[in-house]
Amino acid sequence: MVEPHATAAPAAPPDEEVLLDQNELAGDSPYFALGTFSISPDQHLLAYSTDHDGSEKYTLRIKDLRTGEVRPDAVPGTYYGTAWSRDGSTIFYTTVDAAMRPHKVWRHRLGTDASQDDCVHEEVDERFYAGVRLTRSEDWIMMDIDSKITSEVWILSSDDPAGEFQVVEPRRQGMEYGLDHAGDWFWIIHNDAAENFELVRAPVAQPSRASWSTVMPHRPDTRIAGVAAFRDHLAITLRRDGTTSIHVVPVVHGDAQDGHDVELPEEVRTVGLGSNPDFGAVALRLGYTSLVTPSSVYEYDVATRELRLLRRTPVLGSVDLEAYESAREWAVADDGTRIPISLVWRSGAPRDGTAPFVLYGYGSYEASMDPWFSTARLSLLERGFGFAVAHVRGGGEMGRRWYEDGKLLAKRATFTDFVACADRLVEAGWTSPDRLVARGGSAGGLLMGAVANLAPEKFAVIIAEVPFVDALNTILDPSLPLTVMEWEEWGNPVEHDDVYAYMRTYSPYENVIAQAYPAILATAGLNDPRVSVHEPAKWVARLRAKQTGGRPLLLKTEMGAGHGGPSGRYDAWRDEAFVLAFALTNVASDQA
Repeated sequence: MVEPHATAAPAAPPDEEVLLDQNELAGDSPYFALGTFSISPDQHLLAYSTDHDGSEKYTLRIKDLRTGEVRPDAVPGTYYGTAWSRDGSTIFYTTVDAAMRPHKVWRHRLGTDASQDDCVHEEVDERFYAGVRLTRSEDWIMMDIDSKITSEVWILSSDDPAGEFQVVEPRRQGMEYGLDHAGDWFWIIHNDAAENFELVRAPVAQPSRASWSTVMPHRPDTRIAGVAAFRDHLAITLRRDGTTSIHVVPVVHGDAQDGHDVELPEEVRTVGLGSNPDFGAVALRLGYTSLVTPSSVYEYDVATRELRLLRRTPVLGSVDLEAYESAREWAVADDGTRIPISLVWRSGAPRDGTAPFVLYGYGSYEASMDPWFSTARLSLLERGFGFAVAHVRGGGEMGRRWYEDGKLLAKRATFTDFVACADRLVEAGWTSPDRLVARGGSAGGLLMGAVANLAPEKFAVIIAEVPFVDALNTILDPSLPLTVMEWEEWGNPVEHDDVYAYMRTYSPYENVIAQAYPAILATAGLNDPRVSVHEPAKWVARLRAKQTGGRPLLLKTEMGAGHGGPSGRYDAWRDEAFVLAFALTNVASDQA
């Protein structure tokens, strides 16, 4: 298809209203993050929450949009997610326990003190976490109770905020489901005897499993990732051959009709549903990006199938985006599995192994590292670097089986897949080991620590951001944040000797040995509730004790931030500039 032209950013309308000024809220605080941002169904009230230290514990407040005043209601210690009643009299929210697990859902009646709030659900099973949301139809409040592999959904009419939640289908180990609502039906995706999920519907009056009827059956080559219900159609997010797509299904009188995929301009891309709050919308807002296309907003007319570009994030300066190319490569893992790699480079870059490259990876929690555009990355591309994403097992790029084959007692596949991707870049002439930078963060930092021990000779630089590198000791301690919830991802080494022995073979800290390591930059956040600051600190200390080469091993700790690094646009850019400078300096020294 022909790529539509971006329209210029529209001028601000004369009656534009600023709902919330984050700069004003941040004040002089060195850190600021916004948690929830939710407008009541009657458009009169705004619920928002703020964090000033990176701890991910927020204070919830209510702003009256008619007067601009912030109401006296203030609820400290809340977590992500809220849901309004239809009349705006009540708001539901969550709080966390000592392990940072969202375990309680609360009901707050506006105008009352937070000490009088009702706990409507307390999740006592430490594997599960709770969330709350309002459906797009604004008819139902949903309480989602999830572990890594099991789901349970409770529902409450938004017209009856003082009522009792009712369960849709009781939890059953290994069964996941999620739902949206339109008219007389709940639209549900589930994985009961359907590994890649299937789409079903159930009557609102009887939503339990016995009433589910299939709308889109399971396919082994297509992962159904989500369903969004509108008055007259469904928008279904799919994943096929490592690529995202949107499938639209018209709905007439509650019956699903034949659907179609939205035709999109690039093969190596990322597309998802944007903000679509209007239940009666006849057009979809889509978020779109690729390695060579800045973040974009499209409007898709469901009836005419016209795709119109509304806005594309501008790239300042004399940047010619046509000068960059993107493609898909495939590595071959030790067991013969083909591993996709997404690449971007500047046109004309040599294919003789002399170009430096960054290889990025994650590979956990079924999280997919789909291609994305980065303005900061352009500074590398202009200096002759290429950039690649290794879509390793443990992520979700190739469906649910891709995830299952890179977790628990198959976790090492994540690390060997990444090494296979590095080998492929070298074999294909994209780069060479002394010019290759590996990068990953959080669970991707575990990946970095593992490959540093497994194949240090294949990389010039390793950048591990807030890395989960003391994995075995952390997962052995149930008192630490999130540990018990993580047992379904990594296994439980406390009760299972085979899990302990297996994790012991790859946990980065335990496997540091006397050898020549690449140049390594590890970052940490003092207030990080997910990866404690001691993990990268003790890992770097051990690396320094064992390093036999002369490459630098650097730890950079943010003293006023958490898992996401420094907040604010300029501090985030400075942080990224530091990371890129470390890569440039240490790859350049290899070339000298």
